[in-house]
Amino acid sequence: MTVRSLRGPWAGRTSLRRKIAVLAAATALLVVAAVGVLVHLWTAQDIRSRGEARAMNSLYAAMDVYRRTGVLTDGAELDPAGLPAALRAPADGERHHVYNGHAGGSVGPSVWAAQRTGGRGSPVLAVQINLGPDRTNLSRLDAAMAVASLVALAGAVPLAVYGAGLLSRRLGQVAETAARISAGDLDARTGPTKGRDEVADIAATVDRMADSLALRLRTERRFTADVAHELRTPVGGLLAAIDLLPSGETEDLLRARVRDLRDLVEDLLEISRLDAGAEEPVRVRVPLGAVVAEAVSRTGLDTETIDADGAQTVETDPRRLERIVANLVVNAHRHGAGPVQVTVDGPTVVVRDHGPGFPDDLLLHGPRRFHTGARERGSGHGLGLTIALGQARVLGAGLLLANAPDGGAVATLRLPA
Repeated sequence: MTVRSLRGPWAGRTSLRRKIAVLAAATALLVVAAVGVLVHLWTAQDIRSRGEARAMNSLYAAMDVYRRTGVLTDGAELDPAGLPAALRAPADGERHHVYNGHAGGSVGPSVWAAQRTGGRGSPVLAVQINLGPDRTNLSRLDAAMAVASLVALAGAVPLAVYGAGLLSRRLGQVAETAARISAGDLDARTGPTKGRDEVADIAATVDRMADSLALRLRTERRFTADVAHELRTPVGGLLAAIDLLPSGETEDLLRARVRDLRDLVEDLLEISRLDAGAEEPVRVRVPLGAVVAEAVSRTGLDTETIDADGAQTVETDPRRLERIVANLVVNAHRHGAGPVQVTVDGPTVVVRDHGPGFPDDLLLHGPRRFHTGARERGSGHGLGLTIALGQARVLGAGLLLANAPDGGAVATLRLPA
């Protein structure tokens, strides 16, 4: 039964499945990028270290041959033109090396190693190790890592989406069950759930909560029905006893109060039957306007009735329809303010007053028995709207409670076409 048209709590949300998939993809991308950078840096440093070692070893061999024979081996030069400035005048006779990562020409990045051939002023023997091929291999490794990363990412994302879908479906089942329980379906259960994780714990907790709530409501309904049934006999006896009193103001007052008590007992019995699902409609085709007019006239309250379509007929239970309309009219007079209007338009009946309107709590949570809402709504037991909603549910009709923009409460009953 609709109480107020509200935007769904999940409207405009981002699904958990999408969030998990995006998070998994972002994590995989971050891991791939971190691994790629670390591999690149480690490989580059390894290439440079091996190049420096080769340069120093080559210089050692070339210097040994030069000092023994005066002959330069392949790759060794004396004071070459491209020798970095840092190696042109070494301060001692030890071997030195320097990495030149920006060498131009056909030679790529290289490592130079140099050593004086003798004392101060003697020429410098230098060896250059070209790291270009190794750097080319590094570029190929980077490309291979990028391709492997994309392949891994392409495989990880579908797996993440699939895993997120499994989790999302399980959580969705729990959320759907909780929503059904919130809507009044106390028999809704998530059932046995697979796995021993947090989702299974949540599902089990929701089921236990539903069991506990159903037990409490059944106990409450049984108590209400028993009390109402037991009160029926003494209330009837009170009405019979009042007939023996002499006429007067006291007798009228007592009769009015006992009738109020009898009406309350009958309302409680009716709610008990509605709660138990024991009510079945007896459907016949009737003129809607005439049934509504009859229900309004029986209330004895000053109410304007407007029938926009006098030929409209509906297939419904006229007794229950009259009960709904009468309760809405009485509620409008008791808690609202005049003028009260009842409009029949097609299969729709609208009851409108010009009072303070329905309280926000009632619009949000629906009518609750023995709770009339705001103080300005007047006195009452809060059973009229509860019965109207229950009878509308039996008829398969929709009952919408709202407030008019210019003030006043509006109850709209939509019967099945």
